Amino acid sequence: MRSPGKRVAFLSVLTALGMILSYLEALIPVFYGVPGMKAGLGNILVVFLLYTLGRRDALIVNLLRISLTALLFGNPYSFVYSFCGAALSFAVMVVLKEQDFFSCYGVSMAGGIAHNIGQIIVALFLVENYRIILYLPALVISGCITGAGIAFIAAMVIKRIGRRNVIDMGT
Repeated sequence: MRSPGKRVAFLSVLTALGMILSYLEALIPVFYGVPGMKAGLGNILVVFLLYTLGRRDALIVNLLRISLTALLFGNPYSFVYSFCGAALSFAVMVVLKEQDFFSCYGVSMAGGIAHNIGQIIVALFLVENYRIILYLPALVISGCITGAGIAFIAAMVIKRIGRRNVIDMGT
């Protein structure tokens, strides 16, 4: 029997962890050469949940993390960029994961690329400057690199905890 309270508590802890990772990432002054480029540490939890508890819980945590982080530490623009990038990224990852052709690495890397493409699309509308597309090659490369790193960490956590134990914690 599933315990709704236990599930809510588990997802709340993961949401808080995602917010902490996003906040810590914002504190690290790293310049990658392209404005707004980040590692996306909060997405470790999205990939982790996608492969353990499923897309519903991954979506809930992702939406809560983005909304609360933008509310507490960001602004309306950061919310729009994050939300649109995350929406496209999540849709791509769910579709690719369900194909059973791509590994966790391929799914996460495609998600990283999609996230950056989603943010470029938003920037095209908000900035109204088509030259923003010139950032796309660098963002595709960074999406591959960060996506692989996120998949590596998520896979390590899944391996160490075990999928069955995660399911037991979340139910």
